[in-house]
Amino acid sequence: MSEEFNVYGMSVPRISELIGSIMVLWGIIVYLLTDMSSFTSLIPSFVGLPIVLSGLLVRKLPEKRSLFMHISSTFGLISVLGGAMAFNGVMNNDWSMSTISQLFLLIIGGIYLVICVKSFIHAKKMREN
Repeated sequence: MSEEFNVYGMSVPRISELIGSIMVLWGIIVYLLTDMSSFTSLIPSFVGLPIVLSGLLVRKLPEKRSLFMHISSTFGLISVLGGAMAFNGVMNNDWSMSTISQLFLLIIGGIYLVICVKSFIHAKKMREN
C-alpha cells in the first residue's frame, strides 16, 4: 500500500487546491453572469477558498497536514449540505442559476468529500501497519 493516498496521481492536498480553485472560480463567474445581483452567488467561492488554503498550507506546514485536511473536508461537507438545497429547486422545476450553483456545490463537494474520507481511511490503515 502506498504511503500517500493519490487519485489519478494527485495527492489530496493538490486535489484540494484544484477543487477549491474551481469552486472559487465558479462563484466569481456566477456572480458576474448574474450581473452581480446577489452576493449569495459567491457562496461557492466562500466555501472553496478555505479548501484551497488548506491544500496550500499543507505544503507550507506538512506537520499540520491532518489538521488542514480535516478543516478542508469540513468545508467539503458544508458544500454538500448547502448544495442539497438544490433538490427543492429541482423538484419545483426551477433551473435558475441558483439551483445550478447548488447542484454544482452538491456534486463537486460530494466528490471531494468522498476523496477526503477515502484518504482518512487510507491514513488510518497506514498508521495501523
